[in-house]
Amino acid sequence: MGREGVWWSEVERSGGKARSTSTEVTDGPQAEGIADGEEADLSDTGFWGTHAHALDPKGRVVLPARFRDPFRPGAFITKLPDGCLGVWTHPEFKRRTVDMVDRARKGQAERNVARVWAAGAFNTAPDSQGRLVIPLHLRAFARLDGDVVINGAINHVELWDAQRWAEIDAEGSQFLLSGTDALDQAGF
Repeated sequence: MGREGVWWSEVERSGGKARSTSTEVTDGPQAEGIADGEEADLSDTGFWGTHAHALDPKGRVVLPARFRDPFRPGAFITKLPDGCLGVWTHPEFKRRTVDMVDRARKGQAERNVARVWAAGAFNTAPDSQGRLVIPLHLRAFARLDGDVVINGAINHVELWDAQRWAEIDAEGSQFLLSGTDALDQAGF
C-alpha cells in the first residue's frame, strides 16, 4: 500500500503501549507523531483481532463494538485481493484512492484493477446496532453467505467467508511455523 520501510514495535499487551523501534513508515495511523523510543497508544492507531459473526437475512454484518467508533461517520467497503472485502474509514479510503490513481498510471492492468475497485466501492455507515449493509455484488465477490470472519488489518477491517479465512489462516500460520529466512527479514 505504498509504505516505504517497516515499522515494528514491542507490544506489552493487546491495546497497550508500544515502544517504536523504527520510524520508517511514512503513512498510516501508526506513522503519525511516534518518534524512535517514544510510547504510542496502540488502541487508537488501528484495527486488531479476529471476530466471528454471521450475515443476517438482509445481508448485514455486525461490526465488533471495538471497531465501530471510527466508522460512525461512514465507511467504504471495497473488494480486496484474496477474495475478501475491505472496510475503510473515510480518511483511509481517501489515502487508498490516491494510491489507486497512482497505480493506474502504470499500465492497462493497473487501470483495470483501479476501475474495478472504484466501481465496486460502496459508501455506507453502521446503523445504531453497529450493522453494516453489504451489497449483493460485494457479498458475491467475497462469497459471504452465512458465517463471516471480521479481522482487524491495522488500517482497515477485512470481511472473510469463514471457510476461506480458515484456509488463509492455516497457510499463514504454517508459514510462521516454518522459520524461513523471509520471517527473519520481516523482523520475526
